[in-house]
Amino acid sequence: MTQIIETLVVGAGPAGLTTAYSLAKAGHGVTVLEQDTVYVGGISRTAGYKGFLFDIGGHRFFSKSKEIVDLWDEILPDDFIERPRLSRIYYRGKFYSYPLKAFEALRNLGILQSAACVASFGWAKLFPIEAPKTFHQWVRNNFGERLFSIFFKTYTEKVWGMGCDEISADWAAQRIKGLDLWAAVMDGLRRSFGRAPGKAGGAKSLIESFRYPRRGPGMMWEAAAAKILGFGGTIDMDRAVAALAWDEGRALWTVTARDASGAEHVYQARRVVSSAPIRDLMRAIQPTPLSLLHARELKYRDFLTVVLIGRSDIVLPDNWVYIHDPSVKVGRVQNFRSWSPDMIPDADSTCLGLEYFCFEGDGLWNASDADLVELAKTEISKIGLMRGQDVVDATVVRQAKAYPVYDDSYADHVALIRREIASRYPTLHLVGRNGMHKYNNQDHAMMTGLLTAMNIMAGETLYDVWQVNEDAEYGEQGASGAQEALSSVRLVPRRAA
Repeated sequence: MTQIIETLVVGAGPAGLTTAYSLAKAGHGVTVLEQDTVYVGGISRTAGYKGFLFDIGGHRFFSKSKEIVDLWDEILPDDFIERPRLSRIYYRGKFYSYPLKAFEALRNLGILQSAACVASFGWAKLFPIEAPKTFHQWVRNNFGERLFSIFFKTYTEKVWGMGCDEISADWAAQRIKGLDLWAAVMDGLRRSFGRAPGKAGGAKSLIESFRYPRRGPGMMWEAAAAKILGFGGTIDMDRAVAALAWDEGRALWTVTARDASGAEHVYQARRVVSSAPIRDLMRAIQPTPLSLLHARELKYRDFLTVVLIGRSDIVLPDNWVYIHDPSVKVGRVQNFRSWSPDMIPDADSTCLGLEYFCFEGDGLWNASDADLVELAKTEISKIGLMRGQDVVDATVVRQAKAYPVYDDSYADHVALIRREIASRYPTLHLVGRNGMHKYNNQDHAMMTGLLTAMNIMAGETLYDVWQVNEDAEYGEQGASGAQEALSSVRLVPRRAA
């Protein structure tokens, strides 16, 4: 007879493991299913290759939430290091500090281009586009056409795979609303003179340093997994959920998972917490949910990292470099030694990760590893961060469903799915970035898991996890402060109306 599990957690990423850790620590029975055969942590895992470690996407450990910071310290008390935050922008053969330094930007752009940027800004203020609908129009109104084309257009289109005239203005308003051009100029002047940035009016996300596990973010999730096991929980790797059958009469879930060999494993649970992509979850539920048609419409943006390893005499202090240049396909370059020296097995090697944003099944995604490595070597040489001939080894890591896409209809689809889950599946809980189709950071995903665990332990819904987003100042108000968020949606590009 199959043992009945109190809580079955689907997915061993930050949200799923935070839920499981919180429950197991409190003595609740919990089992985690993870489809990966090796890694826990999801997109926050640390991958390895011949002794080199690399972060999938770059994960700073910084949060407004005291609960989350305390949880990090509790799970991984002795392995955090403090790292300086240093990043630059590459555009048409020149590097720009990020945040910008006024004199450096003036020198790189030249007097004529700088004057054109100022004139373009002035023109936009004098003659704004009324009721801007697109990302392009919103940025043009606030920064001018020239600055839009230099510092916004190319990178945004690389990341999201759609033109800036297709992306809604509300995303720009959300993501850039804390950046005032005059404040940025004054901040850049301070930096140019070597002074500390101003405390008021600066860009809200530009922290000077961040904490980081010395061997990558996977350390956190490997430690969390170990503690879950120590508390009596279970983590089953190589388990891809194939079916979830809901028995309303018994208020019981029967979950079927398959391993890499195709063998089936059956679990029964009183409740399910899912951080799996909503589209995949709804496909697996039996009998077929009415909202499956809506789940099928949800879209995701994927990316791959080409890791280049070699010996290079080019000094590169950056954590990462944003590539705004339209002449190359790469969107961002990670410098793993700058994240943590402990991620490199020797004192001399350089290890860079070139990130290419794509859609699963497109030309980049389906390209051979050999072709991707050659592309990366050519582009890193062109950018000047490493010479192609200095590369001695390389590997490719593909990450499906890295970013949930907010198109013009996603919100309606998610709302209908949520409504059906609430009415038909009272013991099914959604957490995390893909589990909720919300572009959350790691700490926000963890908060959804923590609050879900608290709801489960209380036996009632004390906290609305859908209210957790980047602007919820729950760090200053305690966990219940998550209820005070003004918006339940952290906006990600969606197509203009």
